[in-house]
Amino acid sequence: MTRVLVTGATGNVGRHVVAGLGARGVPVRAFSRDAGRAAQILGPGTDIATGDFADPHSLRRALDGADRMFLCCPNDVRQVEYGTHAVEAAAAAGVGHLVMLSTVGAEPGAESVFADQHGRIEQHVRTEEIDHVILRSGFLMSNILGSLRAVRETGRFFLPGGSARVAAVDPRDVGACAAALLAGPGRGIRSYVVTGPEALTFEAFARELSAGTGRTIEFTDVTDDDAVEGLVRAGRSRWLAEGIVGMFEALREGVNSRTTDTVQQLTGQEPRSAVDFARDILKPLLTS
Repeated sequence: MTRVLVTGATGNVGRHVVAGLGARGVPVRAFSRDAGRAAQILGPGTDIATGDFADPHSLRRALDGADRMFLCCPNDVRQVEYGTHAVEAAAAAGVGHLVMLSTVGAEPGAESVFADQHGRIEQHVRTEEIDHVILRSGFLMSNILGSLRAVRETGRFFLPGGSARVAAVDPRDVGACAAALLAGPGRGIRSYVVTGPEALTFEAFARELSAGTGRTIEFTDVTDDDAVEGLVRAGRSRWLAEGIVGMFEALREGVNSRTTDTVQQLTGQEPRSAVDFARDILKPLLTS
């Protein structure tokens, strides 16, 4: 029987991949650095393999008995190293099908460091003799949760979004697409872009969040420099802060301004709106 190793299993997307596969009756093993936290998020009965991308041996142990893999590497200065080693480990373990979570605009040499890193990992995936699908996600609606404290305290979120139009996607829909691909026969289309139902400015996104939470939420545009310094003050490394702001620069240039029908095509359901996300995910966090 198919068994899927899900890396990034406790993340905003990974947890929904685990849930989606479980709902389909597909055995899952969750790869996590913290087994206790993983059990709390995913449920006490989840098969959890404790490990870290920085420890190749732990990844090889986790792959024992798995014949499919969901690859989701965290944004890190060593992301390309982690991703390529994970792909090589999957190929060596005889994994027959791999779904990689990537990002819109991924390409080696892209100006956005995150897009460049994902692009280089994608490039390595294609060199291995392993059936694979690249799932390029649009801007995740859950990224707004990084501003949760500001929204609670001020009713505002502060981002260098400018007038960008962004087809943000609910992480539940990305997870559902990945689960469908991992549970399916494989050997089909090799790449998808997954987006939400419409491209909104961040001002319009704020109005959708207000409608879903029942409270006024507003967007305040900030400069790139101010955004970097704010993220550093909040405890992010300067590398990560600059990478996040570089992602917003790509958004302002239109990298995520188009919608696709991927969610409907892979899951049979229409993608969730920002109102749905706000009502189901953001509102409970604001009131907890």
